[in-house]
Amino acid sequence: MSSNKSCYCTIVLFIFATSWYHVASSLSYSEESMSIKHEKWMAQHGFSYENEKVKEARFQIFKDNVQHIDRHNQEGNHTYKLGLNKFADLTNEEFLAKYARSSMQSFKVASSYQSSFEYTNIKDIPPSLDWRDHNAVTAVANQGTCGTCWAFSAVATIEGIAAIRSGNLKKLSEQHILDCNYMHEGCKGGRQNSAFEFVIKNGGLASDTDYPYIGIQTACANNKPSSLSLNITGFGFIPPNNETALLAAVANQPVSVDVDITILQFYRSGILTGECGTNLNHAVTVVGYGESDDGVKFWLVKNSWGRGWGDDGYIKLQRNVNAIEGMCGIAMIGCYPIA
Repeated sequence: MSSNKSCYCTIVLFIFATSWYHVASSLSYSEESMSIKHEKWMAQHGFSYENEKVKEARFQIFKDNVQHIDRHNQEGNHTYKLGLNKFADLTNEEFLAKYARSSMQSFKVASSYQSSFEYTNIKDIPPSLDWRDHNAVTAVANQGTCGTCWAFSAVATIEGIAAIRSGNLKKLSEQHILDCNYMHEGCKGGRQNSAFEFVIKNGGLASDTDYPYIGIQTACANNKPSSLSLNITGFGFIPPNNETALLAAVANQPVSVDVDITILQFYRSGILTGECGTNLNHAVTVVGYGESDDGVKFWLVKNSWGRGWGDDGYIKLQRNVNAIEGMCGIAMIGCYPIA
């Protein structure tokens, strides 16, 4: 019996070592092949560097990121894939410094426009929903390096409720809010509720055509006609740390939430499961929910980093996780406009 056990252990160790060697060897890149990959990536995204020293530093970061992405995808035990995107020459710390700008988590709201949560007793919630299928979601946009995720998230919910109530979907202006609403820190961040308050007090919001997004704060041109088909009269907050309440709200309209984006830099497709932080630092919009063929429930989330990030600009975050905060803190803070 002892001899059989020894033989079995030897076989297991051999298989493990062989598998490890296969993964490790498949992640071996020549400097030339990696350099070619970097040049192609630069051309794809229109990147250039000020000098060779900077380029070499960025190339080293790029190589590390490529290996991280490939290692994750080859492990074969994840429910989601990673992929190269425009953030591939940034360290995670640099990525967070540029794109983690929402400040909703530290804000104690006190506004006459805030209403109590209105979806407490909602019944007959459908098992899945995608507001894109109901013509209530505009195309994914790109906020650039300006920290306007809060404005994009708020505007997406306003576009959504307006389309649901009126049947008329229009792309509205984040730039109008960035330039003319002074209750924020410009491109350094802001809060979705202040965007709602601006639209209410302003009596509407310009279209993106009349007031296009340029990604920097400029002088307010608050003389554009409103393209809103109805009036926003207030806003509500989702009861915190309550995915059931969030589900009831999303079943009725798109909802703005804050999430922790620390591990989302290279998300490409699938349902994000596993470990994720709850340091809320980015605003996104929940535009639906569903369940995969293998039974994993998810939130469908619209981002504002362009269609080149994620799954055509979207991400699926696991729903009903074993933590009241939700995946990446999605259930901690949520809000929506009232029309």
